[in-house]
Amino acid sequence: MPHNFQAKCLPVLIGSLPLDDHEEAIRLVLKYTPEIPIWVQLPVFKEEGMIAQFLPGFPNVAIEKDKVFINTADENFDEDLLKFYEDYMAVIDRETDLYNSRFILKPDTAGGFFALFDHFHTLATPLNAVKGQITGPITFCTGLKDQNGRAIFYNEQVKDAAVKLLALKAAWQARRLSTFGCPVIIFIDEPALAGFGSSEFISITREEVTMCLTEVIEAIHGEGGLAGIHVCANTDWAMVLESSVDIVNFDAYSYFDKFILYPDQIVNFFKSGRILAWGIVPTLNVEDIEKETKDSLLARWETRSRKIEELGIARSDILAQSLITPSCGAGSLHVDHAIKVLRLTREISENLRKQI
Repeated sequence: MPHNFQAKCLPVLIGSLPLDDHEEAIRLVLKYTPEIPIWVQLPVFKEEGMIAQFLPGFPNVAIEKDKVFINTADENFDEDLLKFYEDYMAVIDRETDLYNSRFILKPDTAGGFFALFDHFHTLATPLNAVKGQITGPITFCTGLKDQNGRAIFYNEQVKDAAVKLLALKAAWQARRLSTFGCPVIIFIDEPALAGFGSSEFISITREEVTMCLTEVIEAIHGEGGLAGIHVCANTDWAMVLESSVDIVNFDAYSYFDKFILYPDQIVNFFKSGRILAWGIVPTLNVEDIEKETKDSLLARWETRSRKIEELGIARSDILAQSLITPSCGAGSLHVDHAIKVLRLTREISENLRKQI
């Protein structure tokens, strides 16, 4: 991990906001989290959905009546897949510049990325970091289907291509964002990991998950970036904490009781100098957003952080190796609730930073 990034309870957002204007979105980001600005996803636009946003460049994408799928039965499938791998290897072997490849983001599907660059000269300096995000390979490959409605995760060849697509799109982000002259963080958003081990994903092994994640993490590391994983519910936290990821982002508001069940992994994670991103501000239930205050959430964080202390981690290390985030993206909320989430995230961060 680059040693020039210090978390120190700084605030950072997950990715989505309930707006239809990227300029307005970036203004909110710069108001509430100027130390670590992010590029914003606006799910009101269908092309900015978790699958759709990172799908361009994938072979044999088909659309029928608003249904998007990978048509492996198409007569051109093998040829298109071969061309995909040729393009991939050209980038890996540096015969083609990543900037001029099929693995870039574009303004029509990632307007928030380019809006952030448009505000480059208005950013606070120096920045502590800048953050991007990519849909994780498990979420992408279990959410994207073939022409028969079968998840592409279960087609080894198509899954491998998808993981490589995501890895290079993450690498491209890390390279572009490095022009900000500060540490780059790329979160791998993996809501589907909440289903790991359930009957729905019973045939998916831990080894498969780890291999997919590792390929994306290594692509981020290859560009000098910090890799984070965001899971907005419960999962096999041992698997996540034991991965090569630098930052683990979890729902500390609702799922801390599940997270703390992995004491050995938590201790090893902190002792390795990595960062825990506490999703302490609720986003999933409107009632929680309305009832919580800065003081109530600070009290909740203190109670939970003491549980980490009891494992043998010094409070000073917890504060130094923590980020403060919402529990998940705010894209499905009413704007007023989303703004309260952003405000609470900043207020909690400011209070905790006074204790460092």
